[in-house]
Amino acid sequence: MCGIFGIVVPGVDQSFLEKATSTISHRGPDDAGYYRDNHVGLGHRRLSIIDLSGGHQPIYNEDHTLVLVFNGEIFNYQELMEQLIAKGHSFASRSDTETIIHAYEEWGEDCVTRLRGMFVFAIWDVKQRALYLARDRAGIKPLFYSTAGKGFSFASEMKAILADDECPREIDELALTSYFNLSYIPGELTIYRGIRKLLPGHTLTLREGKVTIRKYWDLHICPVQGKSEDYFISGFMELLQEAVKIRLMSEVPLGAFLSGGIDSSAVVALMSHASISPVNTFCMGFGGDVGGYLDERIYARMVAKRYGTRHQEFEVNPEVEGIVETIVRAFDEPFADDSAIPSYFVCKIARQNVTVALSGLGGDEVFAGYERYLGFALSSQYNRLPSFIREGLVRPLVERLPERADGHYTINHLKRFVRGASLAPDDRYFGFLTKLNPALRIGFFNDQARFADHFENCRELVLAHFNSTNVEGKADSLDRALYCDFKTYLPEDILAVTDRLSMHHALEVRVPFLDHKFLEFCAGIPVEMKLKGLKKKYLLKSAVSKYLPKEVMSHRKQGFVGPMTRWLKNELKPFVIETLSEKNLRKHDFLNPSTVRRVLDEHFSGREIHDTLIWSMVIFQSWFNVYMDKRG
Repeated sequence: MCGIFGIVVPGVDQSFLEKATSTISHRGPDDAGYYRDNHVGLGHRRLSIIDLSGGHQPIYNEDHTLVLVFNGEIFNYQELMEQLIAKGHSFASRSDTETIIHAYEEWGEDCVTRLRGMFVFAIWDVKQRALYLARDRAGIKPLFYSTAGKGFSFASEMKAILADDECPREIDELALTSYFNLSYIPGELTIYRGIRKLLPGHTLTLREGKVTIRKYWDLHICPVQGKSEDYFISGFMELLQEAVKIRLMSEVPLGAFLSGGIDSSAVVALMSHASISPVNTFCMGFGGDVGGYLDERIYARMVAKRYGTRHQEFEVNPEVEGIVETIVRAFDEPFADDSAIPSYFVCKIARQNVTVALSGLGGDEVFAGYERYLGFALSSQYNRLPSFIREGLVRPLVERLPERADGHYTINHLKRFVRGASLAPDDRYFGFLTKLNPALRIGFFNDQARFADHFENCRELVLAHFNSTNVEGKADSLDRALYCDFKTYLPEDILAVTDRLSMHHALEVRVPFLDHKFLEFCAGIPVEMKLKGLKKKYLLKSAVSKYLPKEVMSHRKQGFVGPMTRWLKNELKPFVIETLSEKNLRKHDFLNPSTVRRVLDEHFSGREIHDTLIWSMVIFQSWFNVYMDKRG
């Protein structure tokens, strides 16, 4: 796992190339390498995982007409290497990196369709003066690019692009609106108007100053009817076992995150079956006033005991002010999923023991594990009630309910449920996603008229995936919700936090549930086998029940988040009030101070839970202080 940077501009300065690349040295502390000619500069920071002695980058083809920098792992590289040697290619190393450049020689831009893994890479064609960029199918690894500075530049993290003083730091208002709606910035957008993301499953070619972006892969949801549960269980378990096994490839210490949930526990179980030595496992818990938060460490210990893992735990306490700026600098833009806090610490303790960790990420999106999927499915049934009952009786009653004193989301989820029940399926699902309810949107920004269209544009950006033709017309609406999350929430939230905070600690994280062959098979599983009645992840649980303790199978899902609702009302309250003071808000003048006060008052009093929105405002203010106010 590594970090890459490049810039296409005449006469690249070596000192600038090294300066920009050094901003991502945390992604690769083991080695640095550079390539420069009259037209391009490429920089690479290496975290050594495979071929420790021979994997230095940039790497070249035989006649040095192609130059490659790469971030990621290609898990089928040995198979590809054999094919390429048979076709006459010569290898100077045994690294997966060199496999890519010879695959490009042999198959051109279509080489990317043969790669199985997580990756971004850049190939510079010296003769053609052309640049080719590619990002993996699920978006496990990030890639940003810009045409707004000295020239066309790209990087694993935006901080390398921002090292160019000519790259403007103008705020993209659609991105800002989307951020407060979702707690992350979706799609190609970033907070900076001049920087964009290359989307998952896409390539980019720069030739003679022209940028061409092409989609090479997407997930097609086409449920297969007439097959038994055993057929699907047998199919996906064979692929999952293979996906775990090939991700054990490493020449450095390896372990796994173990939360106590189904997904991570299943991964640890399969790792243990495939490993000769005990698996290293790492788990997080929370201290302070946790209220209704469920501590899953007890379930992680059960799995660790069953498989004899080398198990370590860490407890996070509500003293997080000190790491807020660290998290902000890891993302270079506002990012407000509070799972960043436990992710930061679990990656930190894991890196003290291993260089590679497997994760159960992706299981919820593949097998319908989130509460919102159950709520969305139930809303279709609830919507059959007469409107006068839903809107005239039930909703007014629910809206008057105070939130639970222990901070649990039961009442909050019920409110969101009744508010969106009468809407069309796509808008109903968007209502489950957004952190800004309609009552707060009016007056949230100081210049409401300027931002009005952005709310609608954000909705359209997200729901374009819900209504995508990649979901078969006869598929259930829940299939559309799953696909929507696969294209938005998964790459831009879940995978983003995992990449930035693992690589902040120079830790590589591998995600077998996002192996593309596994994903393609699971896209054919009928949704009623994923969510059966009130049972989330029904088919996955049926498949892995024999591997896991019954207590792990039956306990309520907590998710990899902390008790932020309680912390904001108690231990973190002074920090929140100071950060969101009117004096600080006036630094940018985007947010309406009276609305901010209303949000805080409602949360502190228990009338409504606004933890995600409050945390979004805190992170935005912290980001602005670092990157815009102080030009960090």
